Amino acid sequence: MANIPVEKGAVVALYHPIKDELDTAPLGRALIERGARLALPVVARKNAPLEFRAFAYGDALLKGVHGSLEPEADAPLAEPDIVVTPLLGFTRAGGRLGLGGGYYDRTLAGLRAARTIMAVGYAFGAQEVDALPLSNLDQRLDWIVTEREAIRVANK
Repeated sequence: MANIPVEKGAVVALYHPIKDELDTAPLGRALIERGARLALPVVARKNAPLEFRAFAYGDALLKGVHGSLEPEADAPLAEPDIVVTPLLGFTRAGGRLGLGGGYYDRTLAGLRAARTIMAVGYAFGAQEVDALPLSNLDQRLDWIVTEREAIRVANK
């Protein structure tokens, strides 16, 4: 994410990887060196937007509803400036396919309705596809970061 503008003090919401998702720990440590603060998503209720709670390496984490690790309930809520999303697949036009459930789509829609945020997909380059079956509810990405490149999405 060296090519992506991250202001000092910005809150970056990462994810704790499940299954074969790309590990965000190296990214998180690099972001801390750039002065960012970290948060992790929490599934507070099924079929609702995600909440984000402050996170630092070494904090205790609990297993969440869908198997990802989340901060404990007493961790402070955080409003992300940048949301890093896991991907099963992506297009260069900013289309994203996640694990299903629509959590990130609902969350990004709500955050974008309130203020400007950046959505960054984080995946392996091999997960790029030419097209995805997207609906009007699917939120597009602003950037995609892979082990090979950072792709700025134009003309969303």
